[in-house]
Amino acid sequence: MDQKIKVVFFQRKPLPFHRSIEAIFKDVRHKMPNRLLGLMYEFTCFSKGIFPRIRIVIEAKKNQGQINHITGDIHFAAIGLPKKNTLLTVHDCLLLENSKGLKYLLLKYFWFTLPLKYCKYVTVVSEATKNELLKFTNYPEQNIYVIPNAIDDGYKYVPSDFNESCPQILLVGTTYNKNLERLIEAIKDIPCRLNIIGILSQDLIYRLEKNKIVYVNYTNLSQEAIIQQYIDCDMLSFVSTYEGFGMPIIEANATGRPVVTSNLLSMPDVAGNAAHLVDPYDIEFIRSGILKIIQDKHYRDTLVANGLQNCKRFDAQKVADNYVELYDKMLAE
Repeated sequence: MDQKIKVVFFQRKPLPFHRSIEAIFKDVRHKMPNRLLGLMYEFTCFSKGIFPRIRIVIEAKKNQGQINHITGDIHFAAIGLPKKNTLLTVHDCLLLENSKGLKYLLLKYFWFTLPLKYCKYVTVVSEATKNELLKFTNYPEQNIYVIPNAIDDGYKYVPSDFNESCPQILLVGTTYNKNLERLIEAIKDIPCRLNIIGILSQDLIYRLEKNKIVYVNYTNLSQEAIIQQYIDCDMLSFVSTYEGFGMPIIEANATGRPVVTSNLLSMPDVAGNAAHLVDPYDIEFIRSGILKIIQDKHYRDTLVANGLQNCKRFDAQKVADNYVELYDKMLAE
């Protein structure tokens, strides 16, 4: 019996509430053909501080396979691996967008410039991320492949009756780019309930209460509980100011819930014709988009139908096949 080719998926040790990358590649590993042995290696320490990061580089070197796939965030792990069989997935360039001065220079060098020297190929999750990567680095464009994120098989269509009088609006994520401050202003006079997944700062709690927003806050949910939140909601608001991809868009699509999302970066490409696009910096645009979905049943139903088709583009088997094709290319060279 032929020996299987070992593909090692290197994954960060996830901080609480940060498991999106891990969920994405779980299904990809399981969809690979039998001739490939997909192994997940989770580092034993968090990516915080100099010495833990040195340890991550050493661990990567000790646990490498015939294909080494760094699945994101811990780009610097590539430094311990041979270039000819190392692949890095870049999800976004938010680290650089948010930095300046010495911090910017250090992050750019240790998360992008140096690690990319040790990578045969780089995959990005969207054309928007590819364009950003080319803006910040001189990595050869011909060695960058766009492979989108895969949707978890657990997201299934569940029909529901839309509550027009007081819809439940789901928000996934509470970091600054999720734009909760403007969403609060947009819905403050709309009868609704906001279901928020993520840790709320005291400032956000103050804004919610000041504007008399009816809300429920959830943290540290299991994957099953997150899926249930999509089922229970009437619509998704994902008016983010920055996304490398935007998983909640297609998760809502797959569940059969209408979506309002942003008209910039990766989000229009991910949403296709399956979401209402708004300017995330314009409160009135956000408000009108949410009201359009609440008040227009025909439009709402069209978005849901389009969403059920749109999410098929991100089927885990299709995504896995794209990665396998690239693995085979690496092995043949």
